[in-house]
Amino acid sequence: MKANLLAFDTSTEAMAIAVRGPGGDHGALLPGGARASAGLLPAIHALLAEAGLKLADIDAIAFGQGPGAFTGLRTSCAVAQGLGFGLDRPLLALDSLLLVAEDARLQADPEAGSFEVGVAMDARMDEVYAGRYRWAGQRWHGVTPPALYTLPALAEAWSSAPDWVAGSALAAFSPRLGLPAGQRCVAQERDRPAALLRLAQAMFDAGLSIDAADALPLYLRDKVALTTGEREALKAVRS
Repeated sequence: MKANLLAFDTSTEAMAIAVRGPGGDHGALLPGGARASAGLLPAIHALLAEAGLKLADIDAIAFGQGPGAFTGLRTSCAVAQGLGFGLDRPLLALDSLLLVAEDARLQADPEAGSFEVGVAMDARMDEVYAGRYRWAGQRWHGVTPPALYTLPALAEAWSSAPDWVAGSALAAFSPRLGLPAGQRCVAQERDRPAALLRLAQAMFDAGLSIDAADALPLYLRDKVALTTGEREALKAVRS
C-alpha cells in the first residue's frame, strides 16, 4: 500500500528530501554538505507543508545511511533517530549508493527486466565509494556491497565491467577509473528525491524497517582523518 512517507539523504554535497502523501509526491534537492546539519529539519518542515502534511501524519521515515561524507551521514542518522523516537515511527535505512543505481536504471532502461550497474561516488583523496547492483524480479539485489576503493583497486575489482556505470566518480576521475572503451555510463543523476521515494516505498512494502536505536551510519572511511569532535559525535550516534 502507499503510505505517507518522509525520505531524506545527506550523504553527498546535495541534500535530497522527498515526501509522499495523499496529494502526490513532493521532492527537493538542496545544498547539503556542511549546511545539512542546520538545513535538514527546516527543509523537511517546508516540504511537509507543501504536501499538506504534518510530521504526525508520516507512517515511516526513510534515510540514507551511507556510504558518504561523515558529517552528512551523522546528520541523516541523528535526524532519523530523533524523528523515529519522537514520533514512534519505523525507520527505513537506505543504501545511498542504491539511490544512484535506481536513478540510473530509470534513465537507462526503465522497462528492462534485468539491469546491472556499478555505482562509483567520489570519496575524495583519490578514493571512491563503490558498489554493484542488479535489478531482477522487480527488485534490487546487491552484487558487491558498498566499499571504499582506491582508483587502482576499483579498476581491478571492475576488470569485468558491469553493463552500466553511474555516479559522481565518472566526472571526478574519468579516465583514471580505467573503464573499457564504450562503457555505458549515466554521468548525471536526474531525480534523486524520486529515487528516494521509490526505494522507500519498496522497503516499506517489504516490511524492512528498523528501530530508531539502530539508525547507524554506514561510514567506510574509519581513519584518523576524523576530528576529535567528529569522533565524539560518532560515539553519541552509536550510543
